[in-house]
This record gives sequence, C-alpha cells and structure tokens, in this order.
Amino acid sequence: MSRISLKVDGVRYDDDVDPRTLLVHHLREHLGKVGTVVGCDTTNCGACTVLMGGKSVKSCTVLAAQADGQEIETVEGLAGKDGSLHPVQQAFHDSHALQCGYCTPGMIMAAVDLLAENPEPTDDEVREGLEGNLCRCTGYQNIVRAVQDAAAVMRAEVPAPRDAGTEPMEGTRGTTSPAAEEVAR
Repeated sequence: MSRISLKVDGVRYDDDVDPRTLLVHHLREHLGKVGTVVGCDTTNCGACTVLMGGKSVKSCTVLAAQADGQEIETVEGLAGKDGSLHPVQQAFHDSHALQCGYCTPGMIMAAVDLLAENPEPTDDEVREGLEGNLCRCTGYQNIVRAVQDAAAVMRAEVPAPRDAGTEPMEGTRGTTSPAAEEVAR
C-alpha cells in the first residue's frame, strides 16, 4: 500500500492505496466521485477526464499513486457551492449537448480545460480540443455549440438571459444558444 494525499474538488484526502489502483477507480470507489465515468479503461473514450493540476487528463491513464500531491477537479467540483452550474455544464444542458450522457462528464472537463487555454476558440479548435473524447450519440454539433455558448458567457462574465421557452433548473443559471450569441456580439 502507498500513502497518498490528494486535493479533490477543494477537499484534501489522505488515503492508503494499492500501487496498481487507477485514479479513476480511486475517485469513484474510495472518494465517491461517481461523475467521473469509467468508459473504456484504455484511454480511448475520454469519459474519465478530470483536471489534474488544471490540465485535463484521462484518469484511467494515471495511477492514484502518481497523482499524489496533486489537485484534482471532477465534474462534481465545477458546480458552485450554491448549486449553480458552471457555464460549461449549463451550456451542455441548455444546448442539449448530450443524449445518453455517458461521455458528458469527460467532455465537460475537456471543454473547461480548452476554454481556460483558449477563451475564444473557433468551431474547428473546439473539435480539435475535444478530439480525445468520444461521443457515440450526438454527432458533436450540439457539443460544439455548447462550448461556444459557454465561451461567450465566460468571456462576458455574466449569465446570459434564458430563452422564454426554456425553464431553468432549480438553483442554476443558464444560457441558450441565441442568448449566448447575443452576449458574444
């Protein structure tokens, strides 16, 4: 067993782990961070993407012991303390950028990293930035739109108004594609 210390979603955890334990399994099975999805365990799908030290990594490629001393952010850690969704989470919801939802946590985490690096990406840059994350359902159109909508809201640093026909989720603020486009202008 190896003793590790991680800061996950702002909380410090000190644990003994088997040296062969993958970070994704440690997050899910020991820390209860089940939003980090086990997709393939072979680095192909990106469903397990988290931020480690502010950079997106596929947590099935990292041993928990290798993450010792690191700050990890999961999809659960993006939401505000008041329950408000991160602009990327809200944009995925508002833009219907998911179908089965299996890839969504990893897609969101990769998008957060992308927008931290490039707050004004082109559609091609969004597609390239999410290249390691696979979605088998959506065809990526709504995903790209969601990332662009979130980018517009994040650049404006204010929540965008919601379409009249879209009901907000309780405790959240949101954007819709037309509203985010207006904010971006």
